Amino acid sequence: MIPGMGLVPPPPPTDVPVVKEIIHCKSCTLFPPNPNLPPPSTRERPPGCKTVFVGGLPENATEEIIQEVFEQCGDITAIRKSKKNFCHIRFAEEFMVDKAIYLSGYRMRLGSSTDKKDSGRLHVDFAQARDDFYEWECKQRMLAREERHRRKMEEDRLRPPSPPAIMHYSEHEATLLAEKLKDDNKFSEAITVLLTWIERGEVNRRSANQFYSMVQSANSHVRRLMNEKATHEQEMEQAKESFKNALTGILTQFEQIVAVFNASTRQKAWDHFSKAQRKNIDIWRKHSEELRNAHSEQLMGIRREEEMEMSDDDSGDNPSKKLRIDESDMQEKSGYRTGASGYGRLKISRNKD
Repeated sequence: MIPGMGLVPPPPPTDVPVVKEIIHCKSCTLFPPNPNLPPPSTRERPPGCKTVFVGGLPENATEEIIQEVFEQCGDITAIRKSKKNFCHIRFAEEFMVDKAIYLSGYRMRLGSSTDKKDSGRLHVDFAQARDDFYEWECKQRMLAREERHRRKMEEDRLRPPSPPAIMHYSEHEATLLAEKLKDDNKFSEAITVLLTWIERGEVNRRSANQFYSMVQSANSHVRRLMNEKATHEQEMEQAKESFKNALTGILTQFEQIVAVFNASTRQKAWDHFSKAQRKNIDIWRKHSEELRNAHSEQLMGIRREEEMEMSDDDSGDNPSKKLRIDESDMQEKSGYRTGASGYGRLKISRNKD
């Protein structure tokens, strides 16, 4: 017996042979069944079973004696004893039923009496009770609710946040929005509100001037965007130049390393190395030459790209040429014609064609 665990031990695993012992109680004694006999049969366990049927009780067994024997299995909530030799016992938890089933097959003897009415062979089996089934259904519904709540919380966590609601147009809100359109940090939020108002049809004769002012502020942001783009392009060019300079330095060191290997392979030094050392030097030289050639090709590719960009810039329309064309067009429209200027305009028009 384990202290604090009661008289009835937990049911052993099914693959281990069951060795039951005598259980001594205050009012009775339980003798184990013959180990050679097959284990007592039981019905299919109902869901949420907390009630057991106990048959084969001694005729003189009282409810107090039954409680004394079976309370070792766990807390008993109810005992319904019949006038015949059986009763129903309901426990507080489901696992206590398994301990009660362990007592099935024991022979119960009250005290030391040998009277037939004071002895009986217990038969403990699962009982189907409405209270157990109702509590099991309630527990299943509660678990289902918890699972639905957990899934909903997970879906809400993974669902992208909804966009904030956009307020309706008013003169006060339009004044605040005009200030936000001038702020670079709040421009994206403000332009969304402006687009929504226009699509809703908030523009009318009364609010047209205010909307025109906000659209003009949106157009002013184009200049800021172009300046920001120019800044990023300048940073990119600086990064390219830094990368090209670093690559040039690396290539220079590769050239020096390859020169060392080539000098080592000349006869003055090569004859003094062992066979294994010559093999390693040759492997290192080939590897360094491959890396040098790869870096050289990469650097040449960068230079070719720069030359192509410069040629594209030269072949494109430069500002001075465009300015001269615009001036000649203006002179043609205004009616001022001379022989030289007319010849120049004819030549330019042919170039356009």
